[in-house]
Amino acid sequence: MNQTAAVWLLIALAFVAANLPFLNDRVFAVWQAKALQSQKSFWLRMLELFVLYLLVGVVGIAFEGLLGNVFKQRWEFYTITFSLFVVMAFPGFVFRYLLRRA
Repeated sequence: MNQTAAVWLLIALAFVAANLPFLNDRVFAVWQAKALQSQKSFWLRMLELFVLYLLVGVVGIAFEGLLGNVFKQRWEFYTITFSLFVVMAFPGFVFRYLLRRA
């Protein structure tokens, strides 16, 4: 896999993963909890968002290791990437909470 394909694949994966908690009521889009008879709570969606951010980060580090050297990052990098991940989740948030339904 070349670097360009890896970058675009990671961006697409991040966009899908960021919106996934808001587009369905299953936990991680797989597990339907018995305790959740109606909708997932907002906090469970935020927990899912954070876990999916970590998962996408692991995939990104794997791509980096596959294509070259893995560089050490500090807290600023992770803060900025989490902020970008939250911005990518905006369409799903709007669909779930702000869009008027008939």
